[in-house]
Amino acid sequence: MLALRDDPIMAVATPPGRGAVGVVRISGRNLQDYAARLCQQALKPRHAHLLALKDDQGHVLDQVLAIYFPSPHSYTGEDVLELQGHGGPVVMQMVMAHCLALAQSSKSPSAVWLPHLRLAQAGEFTQRAFLNQKLDLAQAEAVADLIDANTAAAVRSASRSMQGAFSDQVNALKAALVHLRVQIEACLDFPEEDLDFIEQLQVRAQLQNVLTQTSTLSAQAQQGALLRDGLKLVIAGQPNVGKSSLLNALAGAELAIVTPIAGTTRDVLGQSIQMEGVPIHVLDTAGLRAHEEADEVEQIGMQRAWAQIQQADMVLLLNDVSRTAPDYQNQQRQLQQDIQGRLAKHTHLLLVDNKSDMRAQAAMPSATASVRISAKHGDGLDELRAQILRLAGWQSSAQEGVFTARARHLDALARVQQHLRAADALLNHAQPALDLLAEECRLAQHSLSSLTGEFSADDLLGEIFSNFCIGK
Repeated sequence: MLALRDDPIMAVATPPGRGAVGVVRISGRNLQDYAARLCQQALKPRHAHLLALKDDQGHVLDQVLAIYFPSPHSYTGEDVLELQGHGGPVVMQMVMAHCLALAQSSKSPSAVWLPHLRLAQAGEFTQRAFLNQKLDLAQAEAVADLIDANTAAAVRSASRSMQGAFSDQVNALKAALVHLRVQIEACLDFPEEDLDFIEQLQVRAQLQNVLTQTSTLSAQAQQGALLRDGLKLVIAGQPNVGKSSLLNALAGAELAIVTPIAGTTRDVLGQSIQMEGVPIHVLDTAGLRAHEEADEVEQIGMQRAWAQIQQADMVLLLNDVSRTAPDYQNQQRQLQQDIQGRLAKHTHLLLVDNKSDMRAQAAMPSATASVRISAKHGDGLDELRAQILRLAGWQSSAQEGVFTARARHLDALARVQQHLRAADALLNHAQPALDLLAEECRLAQHSLSSLTGEFSADDLLGEIFSNFCIGK
């Protein structure tokens, strides 16, 4: 994509299919003459012109609103022409075909580049906005996050990031780190007085302050990543402990078949819900028991259940408190051990006692269960939701200040903290190595700069923008 950044590009900027309005967007350098020929009239910048778009034979293709945005006052920083017409897929294709044909037939010396007009790749409009410094990389990523957001809280967080809330904090940290580096570099010029310089300039205090601010920013970014990516929640347990009933209760709909017959659920059944704006992807799985007790189809279902458990962010292990038989309780303890042995490091295990409304008086509550519920009657579900969000790290009080974030951002901030801690450790020595101290601070600044795209490899940019939709 970077090698073709000078080509003019075009795409339908509205979703595929029928709609009231369809938008064709063209971006490139020196589009003014081309726009005038296409629209058969001069276009006043940033004004809507109602006109009939005609083909080479003079037949009207569509009646459109044409808007011309001259560089640099456009989304991409280049000249941009938008044609807003009727949203039929055939109409849009005919308009695009005419735009391409006109570009290829251009003979004007002032528009010799027009034959290179081509269809845009995914995310190429936003990539050009980044390359032309209309957006930094974190803001550009937030554009895609805003489009993909599936909860109101995720929309608000992506909007904050797109407006620069995340970038502003990163830039403030960079400024503090640059100031600190300048002072350390000055100390290098006077090695005989380095300890006095460090004390007088309060280098350690400044470093600690930057580290504290970075830790705060990382915690905020984790909240944003949770809003963006959501949580994969797997409901597991022995047959007939109420897994499908819990899925139905959390989703508020009868999604899964519930019967007293063991092994009713044979495959993974999923539903996306939200808790306080956090997307939760809930998966109901087949009951887990000894393979010799299950038929062939049920064994396949259990294999799929184990696969989902190993990929989960959180596992709810259900326990039926109405079942008091020693065999069942022994199997429950063994199942808990098996699940704990297979969980990924980041995965949380939440033990849930179900069927509290049916618990026999002789049955003892689980000593390790965090929540007691009745999926059938809805008892304890609010407490369960609160426990899920708590384990996931969600803080309701911080919701209004959250900005969207990605795994890439969390990794970069973790590297910043790593370098800053290494720098702080160097200051503990009687004779700190100032050259190493300066290098750790430089590496921390480099990692911060990667967040906004100041230092980013081309392959990273290609990966980021290829996940955008066409036309954006």
